[in-house]
Amino acid sequence: MDRYSNPTPGADFGAAPASRSAVVAICAAYGNDPHRMLDILRDIQDSFRWISPETMEIVADETGLSRIQVEGVASFYSFLSQVPKGRITIRFCDDIIDRFAGLADIVAIFEDALGIKTGETSADGAFSLEYTPCIGLCDQAPAAMINDVVVTSLTADRARDIAAALKAGQMPQDIAVAGFDDLSPHERATRMVANNIRQAGEVLLGPVSPEAGLENAIALAPAAIIDAVEASGLRGCGGAGFTTGRKWRFAAADPVARRFVFCNADEGEPGTFKDRVLLTERPHLMVEGMTIAARAVGAREGLIYLRGEYVYLREHLEQVLADRRARGLLGKDILGVEGFDFDLRIQIGAGAYICGEEGALISSCEGLPGEPKTRPPFPVNRGYLGFPTVVNNVETFCHVARIMDRGADWFFDMGSDGSHGTKLFSVSGDCRSPGVYELPYGLSLQELLERVGGEDAGAVQVGGPSGTMVDRANFHRRLTFDDLATGGAIIVFSAQRNILEIVEYYMSFFVHESCGYCTPCRVGNVFLQKAIAKFRKGLANPEDIDYLRDLSATIIETSRCGLGMTSPNPILTTLENFPMVYSALVKPSRDRIRATFDVQAAIDDARKLAKRRSYIFDKDFTK
Repeated sequence: MDRYSNPTPGADFGAAPASRSAVVAICAAYGNDPHRMLDILRDIQDSFRWISPETMEIVADETGLSRIQVEGVASFYSFLSQVPKGRITIRFCDDIIDRFAGLADIVAIFEDALGIKTGETSADGAFSLEYTPCIGLCDQAPAAMINDVVVTSLTADRARDIAAALKAGQMPQDIAVAGFDDLSPHERATRMVANNIRQAGEVLLGPVSPEAGLENAIALAPAAIIDAVEASGLRGCGGAGFTTGRKWRFAAADPVARRFVFCNADEGEPGTFKDRVLLTERPHLMVEGMTIAARAVGAREGLIYLRGEYVYLREHLEQVLADRRARGLLGKDILGVEGFDFDLRIQIGAGAYICGEEGALISSCEGLPGEPKTRPPFPVNRGYLGFPTVVNNVETFCHVARIMDRGADWFFDMGSDGSHGTKLFSVSGDCRSPGVYELPYGLSLQELLERVGGEDAGAVQVGGPSGTMVDRANFHRRLTFDDLATGGAIIVFSAQRNILEIVEYYMSFFVHESCGYCTPCRVGNVFLQKAIAKFRKGLANPEDIDYLRDLSATIIETSRCGLGMTSPNPILTTLENFPMVYSALVKPSRDRIRATFDVQAAIDDARKLAKRRSYIFDKDFTK
């Protein structure tokens, strides 16, 4: 089925499982390889709109796995479904920025027009409505995905027009972009989504010399390439900030048969969208950097892990790879250098925030649920299929290509001590000019706010939910690895926003996105979310502040991966920087009895079941 195909109004679509021959053909297209399980299940989902029990049995037979192994993958990813979905699935971005931008009104219009609630599928099988976390379009919210295309900056009128067009049978791609079929993949992407490049810097978004970095790299020994990258001071741009050259040196050290270079293009941190812009405007630079990395560590195989929310960029990236193969920049004997072989493929994710963690990303690529791997060993020693694997993000690889073009000293001299070069900042929220800014490391948060039109901000979330909520008294702090570190997200909130509403949303996000492997993260974040809800209802005790701190410390100390180690940050950083928000909601006790829960809420279910009220708890009750 064409991935852009349109539903037939009134068709009872997806109610029956796929035919055995069709599922067998999909498995065969991937060589019946269990490591390609995510690709197999994505194709089945796209073709038949669900993954039925019978289908999982067939996939298990064809790939040599058990049914439970297949179901483990099918049930892990939010874009895969074990119940039938409509031919048109509309996913509303439910990020806090979209909520503040009027998401509720947009959702109500679609629900009214299509006659279903969010979370439902229409009786004729044509439409499904769903919520999904941040889809990387915070600079143009509210936004939504309609199958594989996206619509942005939605207004009430635009929502009504889209719903009416879908009901009339118009194809989603033609709704998103006029003349879709006549445009190139790059033109389609840029007309669907505005790049919003507000400031182009010297390294990535300004003029670049195509392949200059690669041409310089092939003249050097692999160890010399690593030396240059390390001398530049480049650190990973995804948030962790590990020294890039050092990571590569570890991967190159062991004498093994295979090595891999992976690009992490799964920027799922809410408020982050700078890699989206690079994938659109600098994909050749990214692949050039990956090719340099392959030369440095001795890898012949690579992979771009593209988040499922960016599936609209797949054809654009496939075209880039085909072009580079045709020009001798990928494949065998690159640039005529005998033995310099490197090629890569694109792996599409399926809606799992945790896959931004490199161990979970590798698990996903191996056809497993996207669960983080136990460390040690680290991926650079034992990663994909047990071989050394370099995982860097889009921005990091783009920097590599420019460093090899202009030199390590050129890059090192930009920025500040310990934070060299430039950084792409994804700015969204309550400011005049949301978008992407390329600036040297070291500027203060206040300086950035003045550039983006956010001078009146009451709070700024730096680094997304896993980062730091900064108050006005700390806007002097510097955007560096050693002060305010960020993978790129800068979310501006006006003084009128409810801090605890934001915190509660972020905690609900972490609850939803936990892989569930370890108890501290799976259960602890639920308790934190409930505790914040208690504060918002005015039911908190003074001891609840200590409870928040103690439970957060336990989750951080005992969680297996970075999600659990950073998920309490929305609470801990607001406790530190906005203590009066919490203190103001702690009510003094009466009669030395502190409220521990909402009695009325606790008995509400009992009221409904018994279909009567309580003469004890309902003050206006009369017998």
